[in-house]
Amino acid sequence: MPCRTSKAARLGLAAACALGLACSAAQGGSAAQPGQTVGLPTGAQLPVGLYLVNLSSFGQRETWPLRSESNVNLPTFAWSTPWNLADARLQFFLTQPVAAASARGAPYQSGIGQPLLAAQLAWDLGNDVGVSYLFGGYLPIETRFLTQSASLSHRFAVSYTGDGWNLTANLLYGLFLESRSPLGTLYPDYLNLDLTATRKFGKWQVGAVAFGSTDLPTGIGSPRPQGQIAAGGLVGYNFGPVTLQAYLTRDVVERNYGGPETRGWLRAIVPFYQDTGEVEPNRALVTRRQAE
Repeated sequence: MPCRTSKAARLGLAAACALGLACSAAQGGSAAQPGQTVGLPTGAQLPVGLYLVNLSSFGQRETWPLRSESNVNLPTFAWSTPWNLADARLQFFLTQPVAAASARGAPYQSGIGQPLLAAQLAWDLGNDVGVSYLFGGYLPIETRFLTQSASLSHRFAVSYTGDGWNLTANLLYGLFLESRSPLGTLYPDYLNLDLTATRKFGKWQVGAVAFGSTDLPTGIGSPRPQGQIAAGGLVGYNFGPVTLQAYLTRDVVERNYGGPETRGWLRAIVPFYQDTGEVEPNRALVTRRQAE
């Protein structure tokens, strides 16, 4: 459905499409950045402690006539408590995104993204298998080139972390509380799937990662739903106690984003304190010691 917008508004909507974190009146995207959890054993219990996990990524999308670029930073505080609920470890997360984008060669826009507040239950099933459920919410903001409306986030993960492996699938389901922003931007609900298959060799960790995302039907107007499938490789190193991970992904399928994206990612995991009795030596990831 056509509409009239100012040049500034068009730039803002185009930048949002470049980020893949927001949507225009004709296009949508997830509140959670697709691919943001790959490389982590999100189904496993963290050792009791407090952590800073910072993920920074830079991507270039092959839009016409000029490329679109975006930088997304996702600093997260994670608190793994000593408390159990329904035989699961209770864990809390706070994420405050900061993003910048340039759409088709336009000047960069930058701003604060939606903070995420979430709680997670993580079950240790034995035999190095863990499952988790996370429930949280993205709070509303007024940064116009990013998603503005509040939404709920459900995440279901399963991980195998035996023999140095990290085999993880994390399904993210986002549900917007309002279908449109005050500016008329349409926000469809979404599904993201983040996949990890890595193995550690001493302090090193290498393997493959992939992720997919898709907008869900809205029943409103005639939106052009966005979607993508990306794949790549990951390498990590445990400096003890800080762990670094880097991965590179490339879209193999994209729908209504304007072109495929290549994105580089860098993650730092910094424990402020840990229950050392639960931490395995020389692990390339921060995970709880699984039961024998």
